[in-house]
Amino acid sequence: MSEAIRIHANGGPEVLTYEEADPGRPGSGQILIQHTAIGLNFIDVYYRSGLYPAPGGFPFIPGSEAAGMVLEVGQDIGWLRPGDRVAYAATTGAYAKERVIDASRVVKIPDGISDEQAAAMMLKGMTAEYLLRRTFKVKAGDTILFHAAAGGVGLILGQWAKHLGATVIGTASSTDKIELAKAHGFDHVINYKEQDFVAGVAAITGGRKCDVVYDSVGNDTFPASLDCLKPLGMFVSFGQSSGPIPPFSMSLLAQKGSLFATRPTLFVYNARREDLDASAAALFDVVLSGAVEIKINQRYALKDAGKAHADLEGRRTTGTTVLVP
Repeated sequence: MSEAIRIHANGGPEVLTYEEADPGRPGSGQILIQHTAIGLNFIDVYYRSGLYPAPGGFPFIPGSEAAGMVLEVGQDIGWLRPGDRVAYAATTGAYAKERVIDASRVVKIPDGISDEQAAAMMLKGMTAEYLLRRTFKVKAGDTILFHAAAGGVGLILGQWAKHLGATVIGTASSTDKIELAKAHGFDHVINYKEQDFVAGVAAITGGRKCDVVYDSVGNDTFPASLDCLKPLGMFVSFGQSSGPIPPFSMSLLAQKGSLFATRPTLFVYNARREDLDASAAALFDVVLSGAVEIKINQRYALKDAGKAHADLEGRRTTGTTVLVP
């Protein structure tokens, strides 16, 4: 019998229950994976707290990304076999020692990338990929602002954006986090606890402001993020760690400079298999080239997922974190 973290009701980290869980057998088009590493993400907190509804109701197994070894292959799969290393970013179900998953949602891990790196970067790295290459196509000479620069997505996106030739501005809450972000591609990092980030952006850019703002913070950074944009700039809201952005009038975008605004999600951007393959390939390539480095800053045992959640919400983690089954 395998083990997993289950949630039987929404609540704080204490609702993450470690218990026996039978993963079942793979059916047609499915595989059974033995996880070796599981990624920790803020979306896991959203599902746990109830900000996002539990998929399929209670109980459910949280977790959106993981890596491991194929144990068993169902029918109608010719490209995978037992022993293959695979990784994925899915909706829920990763906080488990073993799981059955549709083969259409996994990708093979190339040589040169460890299981822990893959588990730590699939959701965050492919998020960085679509933000930089599809939501707003960042190019050399662009100026971008990224909130929560020392977070998991931030440390990947900062390096990648710098590789693309952009000027990369970030926000962070402490000296340690500022230094970490600067070591991962950020040209300038504003301590938002000590300085108004709008004024900081204006000073850094000489009043020219940014082409795009990437915001996973939400309530605490809106609408001030709009004041960091050039006319016709784009506001990209892809998370809400401080709470959701309140409803606002579309006329606000006109008042701030005919701005564009979007609320993308990875699962829509990579819904088609060809988009998933292209996104993962781009991520693997930029990591294997050395342009983006994936470091694991924290490790927790799977059974200690509650502590991992508490540390994540308490802003006591930086960069990427993995749970080890």
